[in-house]
Amino acid sequence: MAATEHRHIVVIGAGFGGIGLAIKVREAGFDDLVILERAADLGGTWQANTYPGCACDVPSQLYSYSFAPNPEWSRTYGKQSEILAYIRSVATKFDVTRHIRLNTELLAARWDEARSLWRIETSQGALTADYLISAAGVFAEAKYPTLPGLDTFAGKTFHSLHWDHEHELTGERVAVIGTGASAVQFVPEIQPKVAALTVFQRSAPWIIPRMDRPTLGAERFVLRKLPLAGKAVRGAWYAAIEGFGLVGFVDNRFRHPYELLGRWQLRRQVRDPQLRKTLTPDYMIGCKRAIFSDAYLPALDQDNVEVVTDGIAEVRPHSVVTRAGVEIPVDTIIYGTGFDTAPSVYDRIVGSDEGSIGDVMRRHRRTYLGTAVAGFPNFFLTLGPFGAAGNQSAVFMIESQVAYIVDALKTLRDKGAHRVEVRQQTQDEFIEEMHRRSASTVWLTGGCDSYYTTPDGQNAGLYPNWSFEYRKRTSAFDAESYEVSV
Repeated sequence: MAATEHRHIVVIGAGFGGIGLAIKVREAGFDDLVILERAADLGGTWQANTYPGCACDVPSQLYSYSFAPNPEWSRTYGKQSEILAYIRSVATKFDVTRHIRLNTELLAARWDEARSLWRIETSQGALTADYLISAAGVFAEAKYPTLPGLDTFAGKTFHSLHWDHEHELTGERVAVIGTGASAVQFVPEIQPKVAALTVFQRSAPWIIPRMDRPTLGAERFVLRKLPLAGKAVRGAWYAAIEGFGLVGFVDNRFRHPYELLGRWQLRRQVRDPQLRKTLTPDYMIGCKRAIFSDAYLPALDQDNVEVVTDGIAEVRPHSVVTRAGVEIPVDTIIYGTGFDTAPSVYDRIVGSDEGSIGDVMRRHRRTYLGTAVAGFPNFFLTLGPFGAAGNQSAVFMIESQVAYIVDALKTLRDKGAHRVEVRQQTQDEFIEEMHRRSASTVWLTGGCDSYYTTPDGQNAGLYPNWSFEYRKRTSAFDAESYEVSV
């Protein structure tokens, strides 16, 4: 019988997190690694989401690796195809594509205490690893609503994450369920071609000006020739985005200028006073994700669009019926209902106490710095609960976590350690700090429900402090917070 393949490091996911990890791990002298990617291509979120209008809502100069600047972004906000091309180019430039196994899904991972290693089953076979690192994205699993009668619907249905590009929408009567960030991007794209568009809105999102524009050739020339200019632009965007923390976790009274901007945008772009009222949020900005858009509100103000705030009572073969009894003829239903932010892979990773990470997260969101979980030795993750920022680029947070994880691996190598696990007390103290700091944030007190909060009203995993404070906190591995076995 052939021996099971063994690797020092196994990474789950080939998106921004996995590619960034591989680059920095290799720079630290670790070449014995493999990245498991269930899809047929790398790119994570930007490979999976291909709906019309898909783009980033963070400026491209900031939504990119600091160590791999791109002076050639064509617009202020990168579109899906351009971001995917960027990730591919970085993976090629830094020679990490050879470590990626595409079409390879992690089916199960179980900690073997006797041998201090992970036993892993994948769709392409088994292997073992000294360290397992999850870089699975938090926007990788579609979230669907439960609607009575949906199974009787005779038309087409699909989620924005799984856009059916073969299905022609021209001349159709389309229902869009949900008004999150994805819907705000694809609604203006499909509105001109459909016969009738009904947008089912549970709560109005705060929409503020996007101010997107093409990048001038002269700008790209300067960024190519003067790297310091690129750093200055990135720094300016960082400061601007970081400023949203004033609303999020400093004092919600800082919200007023942002809300005035949102109301100005609404008044400027929506002619109908009744529709403006419908589209005016009834909660504080920042309570849920505010959205940058210059196209969404004008699209809703068109003659072939209706915004419905009444809930859905049932779906029939050719229509959707509201709770008020209004029947709306529909040919296609598109879900813009967002994502399940707990990756399904968490249910397949079983630690030292025979429970999965999914079990832990369903009971209470628990990590240390968003990068480690008590009960799961030799395991790290990116963008875990309390490792995501509500006011900063995810790439900035990922780079902070990558630096911390790489320093951990180097420290453990230098110590000759074979097992590491965050102390339960350390994790408990960290979580208590997170909840204490979150108590007065707009996420919990702003008058809304969102994926920012758990069903019992707690912070679901946003870091309630400045991202630069988080970076300082993760700048070096704090071995004293862990049980380390040599």
